[in-house]
Amino acid sequence: MSDLPTVAVPGGRVEFDDVPGDPDRAPLLFLHEGLGSVALWRGWHRRIADATGRRTVAYSRLGHGWSDPPPAPRDTGFMHEEARVVLPALRAALGMAAPVVIGHSDGASIGLVHAAGAEVVGLAVLAPHVFAEEFGLVGVRAARTAYVEGDLRGRMARRHRDPDAAFHNWNDVWLSDDFRAWDLRPDLPGITCPVLAVQGTGDPYGTVAHVEAVRDLATGPVRLVVLDCAHAPHLEAPEETTAALLEFLAPLP
Repeated sequence: MSDLPTVAVPGGRVEFDDVPGDPDRAPLLFLHEGLGSVALWRGWHRRIADATGRRTVAYSRLGHGWSDPPPAPRDTGFMHEEARVVLPALRAALGMAAPVVIGHSDGASIGLVHAAGAEVVGLAVLAPHVFAEEFGLVGVRAARTAYVEGDLRGRMARRHRDPDAAFHNWNDVWLSDDFRAWDLRPDLPGITCPVLAVQGTGDPYGTVAHVEAVRDLATGPVRLVVLDCAHAPHLEAPEETTAALLEFLAPLP
């Protein structure tokens, strides 16, 4: 069980961790991965808060961590819905007028869509997904095997109120026939803020083609950082990822 506070968003209440910081500097809003939650940042958002002095908020999406379950099963539009419906409501409720958005994996994809249509000061994306890539779907299928036949469900049960909902609302969508047409590239030209895009060369869920698409299609300046790690640069290459993020944040308002 979580002792974090909750806030109402469309569809239910979500848990969030709000680290105070300098009110004159843009706050940081962290968006977790497809099977993630506040807890699964493993404290990295708090270390960034300490290093920058900025207010920092991380939350668990509906169906993740100890947030309420989603009101209905997810479909292929769930990342756009989170970006365009839930995030504006969350920001309004928490008073985050113009944050820097920092997202990992699905959270990075949500961040891309959100930054394309909302006021943000900057955007940092770690291992983002931009389109349905067959290479990445192999990793998603392997995750299903690990959940059904291995210990993934047991590990998720320690971090999620309903591990089955958290897993299947991610995995079932990604492996659906409709998801093969999923593509964020039409959204990317709407991103005008500075962007940091970080990708691991050993990521089983995606190749550098995703961050290259961000570089090529976003309207604002984009810095690419490619590291020798897998899908979680902030955990697998923490020194390099943290240094890149702190350098990116330093000149922002």
